[in-house]
Amino acid sequence: MPRPKRTPGQAHPFLKWAGGKTQLLPELIRRLPSGIATGEITTYVEPFIGGGALFFALHEHHTIGQSYLLDINCELILCYSVIQKDAEALIGQLEHLKSEYYTRDEEERKAFYYDIRDRFNRQLSEISFEGYNPDWITRAAWVIFLNRTCFNGLFRVNQKGGFNVPFGKYKNPDILNAENLRNVQTLLRNTSIRQGDFSSCRDVVDEKTFVYFDPPYRPLNEKTAVFTSYAKDGFDEDDQIRLADFFRELDAKGAKVMLSNSDPKNTDPEDCFFDDLYSGFTIERVPATRMINSNGAGRGAINELIITNYPVSKN
Repeated sequence: MPRPKRTPGQAHPFLKWAGGKTQLLPELIRRLPSGIATGEITTYVEPFIGGGALFFALHEHHTIGQSYLLDINCELILCYSVIQKDAEALIGQLEHLKSEYYTRDEEERKAFYYDIRDRFNRQLSEISFEGYNPDWITRAAWVIFLNRTCFNGLFRVNQKGGFNVPFGKYKNPDILNAENLRNVQTLLRNTSIRQGDFSSCRDVVDEKTFVYFDPPYRPLNEKTAVFTSYAKDGFDEDDQIRLADFFRELDAKGAKVMLSNSDPKNTDPEDCFFDDLYSGFTIERVPATRMINSNGAGRGAINELIITNYPVSKN
């Protein structure tokens, strides 16, 4: 699938992210609540920010007074915070990593990758995620470097929080896009960034708020379960149920809410897990192409779910 065209000055995701929504964007955009275009909605909240595809696309076409980005993944929130506060310092460190990487042959690049990964994992026991500090800049540069040079651009950690994705054999990985990082910094000026559980956005949601939930997808089978391990504590069915309860809580507040997830009926037509959880809301199945097996034969057209608490006009 070709990459979407970028307009000058447009900010776009700076990380490749498993489950990213670039492909699903047209379907999400078509289902935005009408209050965004009319100005009735003044606040945007995304509690599982990930790569931020909808956040960036939304702000390309609409003016939102205030945005709140949240995620339980502390490494991800660290990156957004560094770009917001010190984009130029981050660019400087990525310039150095890029230069070091490109002067090496493939075997040397591989060794360099694993050296950075080891340093990144060793630093985990030393770094504080509680308050912004200069060490965050180095760590953000490592996150972006590893993300751009690892296998399949997959962010995955083990139960101890260690990054464990192997080296990816890319000839010319896009380690640094300085223009985009500056565009992202500009966009983040009117944005609050928080690390925490999805429910920690409760205090900023009211009837003038649009909330988009993009949780780790419920696995379609055991082989896809690995892709949900973006945080060391995972996200299981109890969390999915807790999220559905929170969806209803925000609905009662008068907020406009959208959620995307996998469609279990792709593999089991009798599995009504999400149909039951979100009974009474608008549940739509839209076509998507993604991997549902561990090999290329598993790539194909399947359905994903888009759930809203408001009627959808797709004109």
